[in-house]
Amino acid sequence: MFRHLLVPTDGSDLSDGTIRRAVSYARETGATITFFHALANLAMPPQASIYGDPVLLDPAVVERFSQAERAYAASLLDRARAMAEEAGVRCDTAVGDHPVVYEAIIKAASRHGCDLIFMASHGRRGLAGLLLGSETQQVLTHTDLPVLVFRRPEAAAGNDHEAPSTPAAPAC
Repeated sequence: MFRHLLVPTDGSDLSDGTIRRAVSYARETGATITFFHALANLAMPPQASIYGDPVLLDPAVVERFSQAERAYAASLLDRARAMAEEAGVRCDTAVGDHPVVYEAIIKAASRHGCDLIFMASHGRRGLAGLLLGSETQQVLTHTDLPVLVFRRPEAAAGNDHEAPSTPAAPAC
């Protein structure tokens, strides 16, 4: 069915869980994976500048941030590659430098010839969803490719908080 997955990662626990599930899926189906990380960009996209001209940052600060972000991306992607290789799954890694994350994800899927985007959703709703936005929602809205969305079990069930623990049975 799907032969080449794009699996974006942001380093969160949910993203790590999605990587594990994507590796399992790829192992079962013989698919290849391209793990992808969109680099954070200190340059705001033009539509984000609501107060006129964008704020100019010290180039040295931007450069240090860029180096740190690339190192972080390399560590995330190395960890994902190790999971895939341990499972015998063929994979590649890529980074994207684009001020709009969802566009970077869609472009990476196209550039690498992927036929499925396999990604996480934090399941934020209400005010948090409105304020933080949803890269997954934007990908779903703007891509022509199929998207498999992995969500936290409690988010999928509509439960935004942890279930109370049950008391342990007394020891005999």
